[in-house]
Amino acid sequence: MLKFSRNIFIALLVLFLVLTLVACGNKQEGEKKSEPIVIKFSHVVAETTPKGQAALKFKELAEQKTGGKVKVEVYPSSQLFGDKEELEALIANNVQFIAPSVTKLVGLNPQFQIVDIPFLFKSEEAALKFYQGPEGQKLLKSLEDKGIIGLAWWPNGAKHFTNSKRPLRRPEDFKGLKFRTQSGGVLEEQFKLLGAGSQTIPFGEVYTALQNKTVDGQENTFNNIDTQKYAEVQKYLTVSGHGRLDYVVLTNKTFWDSLPEDIKKALEEALAEATEYEIKLSTELNQKSMENLKKSGKLEFYYLTPQDREAFIKVFEPLYKKYEPIIGKEIMDAARNAE
Repeated sequence: MLKFSRNIFIALLVLFLVLTLVACGNKQEGEKKSEPIVIKFSHVVAETTPKGQAALKFKELAEQKTGGKVKVEVYPSSQLFGDKEELEALIANNVQFIAPSVTKLVGLNPQFQIVDIPFLFKSEEAALKFYQGPEGQKLLKSLEDKGIIGLAWWPNGAKHFTNSKRPLRRPEDFKGLKFRTQSGGVLEEQFKLLGAGSQTIPFGEVYTALQNKTVDGQENTFNNIDTQKYAEVQKYLTVSGHGRLDYVVLTNKTFWDSLPEDIKKALEEALAEATEYEIKLSTELNQKSMENLKKSGKLEFYYLTPQDREAFIKVFEPLYKKYEPIIGKEIMDAARNAE
């Protein structure tokens, strides 16, 4: 009888252990399934910029709309990857979202040089209308064969010239100066036609290059000029609005295609709201930064007149003729005619 009871006890103990292990295994599996999808969002500018703020807004909305099924980790100011590395990192799926300057994409599709063509867009409203129109959307979706999906345009504003040497009022004032540029043939051609030199320098290194006189000047939005403290190492600002410094939000195609449809939909909704926020914020912050720069008294402002603008357009005629076949007449006309 004792032996029989002992056997029953052992059997019950074994059963208890098996059930415990199964329960633990199920619990671990459940915990594993509930782990959020991590999206690493890398960018190169400060959190205080429109892009920086919009990235944080996307994080907030994405996590909220997915009920915590997605976790967005935002890495600003080149903390994770710099200008040169972030695109490669995206293609390798080492990050899942980036929002590079449009100019960074010209190596993948030269049509993205549309934003660099000087004096092409009439206004902020015209640029936004182009991006949201058929030609802009077609361009946004043009990188899928490279393993990249374009999700949104994030307009950042028009570019203006700064330098440390002299006021820049007419094309001849640029002669002999050297400017920092992003990569791209249009920008090199732009300064060449003005009789100036250019050097490609990563965004995070521009302040030092200006401080050390590696270059005399640069071109940027009011907000970037303000938040990057270029007024400390520059003397003159020409309000030219000659080109664009806008961004595109990109994701890795393999990563995006792997997402459940409900997660994709939630992320698209989050990004749409973040984009509206970014557009509104970029306008407000550029205006505020322009006022900050004026109040600082560190920069001498010059506003191009209509006559000045026409003088620049005349100098750039060879550039327009050269790049229209590369970018495409339809795209150029769509940008030029946007109101």
